[in-house]
Amino acid sequence: MTFVLPELPPGLPIGAGHRTDTGSAPVVFPYDGSEVAGAPVGRIEHATAALDAGAAAVRPAARLAAGTRRAVLLDVHRELAGHRDAFVELLIAETGRTRADCTVEVDRTLFTWEAAAEEIGHLHGETVPLDLQPSGEGLVGFWVRKPIGLVVGIAGFNAPFLLASHKIAPALAAGCPVICKPAPATPLATLWLADVVRRALVAHGAPAELVQVVTGDAEVGRTLVTDPRVAAVSFTGSAAVGHAIARAAAPRKTLLELGSNTALVVAADADLDRAADAVLRGGFYFNGQACIAVQRVLVCEPVREEFVARLTARMGELTVGDPREPSTRVAPLIDAAATERVLSWIDRARQAGATVPHGGRVIDRTVEPTLLLDVPESADAWCEEIFGPVVAIRSVPDLPAAFEAVNRSRYGLHAAVFTRSLATAFTALDELEVGGVVVNEVPGFRSDVMPYGGVKDSGIGREGPRFAIEELTVTRMAVIRPE
Repeated sequence: MTFVLPELPPGLPIGAGHRTDTGSAPVVFPYDGSEVAGAPVGRIEHATAALDAGAAAVRPAARLAAGTRRAVLLDVHRELAGHRDAFVELLIAETGRTRADCTVEVDRTLFTWEAAAEEIGHLHGETVPLDLQPSGEGLVGFWVRKPIGLVVGIAGFNAPFLLASHKIAPALAAGCPVICKPAPATPLATLWLADVVRRALVAHGAPAELVQVVTGDAEVGRTLVTDPRVAAVSFTGSAAVGHAIARAAAPRKTLLELGSNTALVVAADADLDRAADAVLRGGFYFNGQACIAVQRVLVCEPVREEFVARLTARMGELTVGDPREPSTRVAPLIDAAATERVLSWIDRARQAGATVPHGGRVIDRTVEPTLLLDVPESADAWCEEIFGPVVAIRSVPDLPAAFEAVNRSRYGLHAAVFTRSLATAFTALDELEVGGVVVNEVPGFRSDVMPYGGVKDSGIGREGPRFAIEELTVTRMAVIRPE
């Protein structure tokens, strides 16, 4: 099968036009290794040119009326919606994820652009009662929000269309120019998105260079995040890279959406069928390449055997195969190196004493959906982010022990608890050291309008249009003596 790709302007969208003096690298379909397309590869000089253009666009972006910004975002939403099926096909081609997962990503992306447009109308300040202190008597005070300035957005490979949109849409809504750097393996959806956005900007009299895309290696990224003209860096990816970016970018603001080894707790009073279903749905979507996919399951001892039996009996529902087929649930990881790493972690967990009641092999270039039982807490498959279709299960004596085990992780993005007790639900909300607690649903649940982000090594800052827009604005205080 040949993928039908959009016709885009050649090169990288930098400045008002495109830079065609780039290198080129193949984008590969992970399922069979075939080349999907050649993509432009930028160098440091392209990053510098984008920074120059982005810095010059800070004032024009800040001057755009709220109505204009809203109209641009809604126009982008309409055009993207008109190409919905084509974006699904493109995402299958460059990510290798299943048709079902790519369809969800496109629909969430469309929602994100519409939601960001509507949040522009809610961007406001408020008055301050300065005369609470004697020195403020006779003064009028209020604050407003102003754009933070030039933004650099760096997105991961696992959901390139959605992640780029969560960088670009809030930046434009806030009145900021943005330079987006997609992952090297998955640049195509971001390049198409940028073309749509830039044409919408121009149609409303705004400069195209409010949105630019630079691809390339780590040195290109370092050039972008260390430039003193950049006001904020928004990064989605691994913890190690995010921490390095935060150090390199200082003192500029960083918004970091990083990794996790997401936990799901099964209480003794849980609906075991629903909990097992949540592991099936939440542990293997995106081929396990999601930071809030279920990785660790902590089962209270009284229901361990029954829960494991119910879950294992249903693992055959996870069809492995060609991601283009609607029935496929799990497909190959992004590349061979990722596959080898996941297999090595499974082997090391087994050597450390874990058992493998299902999976652990490669089928049709795909890591078979895998369950690990009794994984030691020191094993990478438990304490680090595996980013593959693997779920590790341990039993605990009770809920306090389960919550303590969840919190022993250096990560803290989302966690889920399955229980029939309202008291347990609120205890989880109080006790779990994570950015989001999900009760009786997959920990990978994310509404694109909610505040999304983690604590500890899972990052800092929050996404979701309202919250990202606030992150990308600064307060400016007005103090006025009328007379």
